[in-house]
Amino acid sequence: MATELGKYPAYLGLSAVELERRIKALYELASPCRLCPRRCQVQRDQGERGFCRTGLKPWVASFGPHFGEERELVGRYGSGTIFFSGCNLGCVFCQNFTISQLGEGEEISVTDLARIMLRLQDMGCHNVNLVTPTHQAPMIVEAVGIAREEGLEIPLVWNCGGYESVEALRLLAGIVDIYMPDFKYGDNAAAAKYSQAPDYFERAAEALREMHRQVGDLVVKNGIAVRGLIVRHLVLPQGLAGTEGVLRFIREEISPNTYVNIMAQYYPTHRAWGFPELSRRITSAEYREALALAQALGLRRAGPH
Repeated sequence: MATELGKYPAYLGLSAVELERRIKALYELASPCRLCPRRCQVQRDQGERGFCRTGLKPWVASFGPHFGEERELVGRYGSGTIFFSGCNLGCVFCQNFTISQLGEGEEISVTDLARIMLRLQDMGCHNVNLVTPTHQAPMIVEAVGIAREEGLEIPLVWNCGGYESVEALRLLAGIVDIYMPDFKYGDNAAAAKYSQAPDYFERAAEALREMHRQVGDLVVKNGIAVRGLIVRHLVLPQGLAGTEGVLRFIREEISPNTYVNIMAQYYPTHRAWGFPELSRRITSAEYREALALAQALGLRRAGPH
């Protein structure tokens, strides 16, 4: 089983030569860019910018201990979040839209990113929580290599939107300890309309299979997550997220023991007001229906977390 492999964090067991090979391969995926399923093919090394508008420097909005994440990530001292700017999705209801879509944040050096990781560890954070990392994977892994040499030794959390390339994910095997993807939609029509991702379900499904293959079900030691898969699913009004399809896929093709955070905190923001069906919060009945679906499907670790 994947959960029985190696020590925590995994990247401590990767040789310097192998880590350097991964970094080089990830940078090669960035120009022409194929880091995510959009495969924009832009030449980032020549200054071109694709859908995510990101170059070849880390683009960071903020960092610090976060106490609003899942309790197994937060523990006593918080999850060490780094919020990366830009995104490979275009969600009309994004709650972090100033970061993901309006360009808030600044470009920094890879060395400075490594220092941020070490600072979060020095602050007592239980992990380094990489928020929206997909389009910045090469710079992040390079920073991990630098930080490791300086004593980084807490787990890495890949906190992403679920719209991932399996080719890129395979290069993260043995580096990422905890994958935490959203699984936003069970319906491609909704994904196309609200996130500009008409192939979202297939790409997210492939990504979850690869993530689970690498790290298995969530492993918690002394109340703190150390390795494994956490899936987030945000319930949308009127069943627009296709919750049954998402949960059924997880139960049948990933694991009935998958840790699934079924989230109720949707609220209209950014451009959601332009879509009448998204212009309200969900009702308590809609949320209870999602929880009942998870229970009926036999997802033993699904619910509000």
